[in-house]
Amino acid sequence: MNNTKSQFFECLNCHKQIKNSALGTANRNHCPECLWSKHVDLNISGDRESKCLQAMKPMGLTFKREGLDKWGKEKQGELMLVHQCCGCNKVSINRIAGDDDPSEILKILKASEDLDQTFKNTLGELGIKLLTEKDLGKVKTQLFGN
Repeated sequence: MNNTKSQFFECLNCHKQIKNSALGTANRNHCPECLWSKHVDLNISGDRESKCLQAMKPMGLTFKREGLDKWGKEKQGELMLVHQCCGCNKVSINRIAGDDDPSEILKILKASEDLDQTFKNTLGELGIKLLTEKDLGKVKTQLFGN
């Protein structure tokens, strides 16, 4: 997770060596084991222009916004991780990869129930709908299938 193209990066949280690409994503920016990330993108996913470079904590889960179906109902997109930078507090969402640890993803869903209401309000202002235990069935379907 640095600005140069390399095949591996070291996780800032658990210090494991992680392959820079994975099933389902070309621009990996988080560890598949602990799901922590590094603040490398500035404006769009994959731009690698951020100068912050601090660790980003996984705070919760959301679904990618896919627009509306023909009946005007919000389409459910793919499962995404919500990260917050430990340096500058920027919030970003990142798609999960095929080799991300599903038990860690479920732990993040559970832990997000205890987040500070101010942070939850900030997510709402950013248009990010934080998933809750009520969404557990949908999350498990995305992780494990039907």
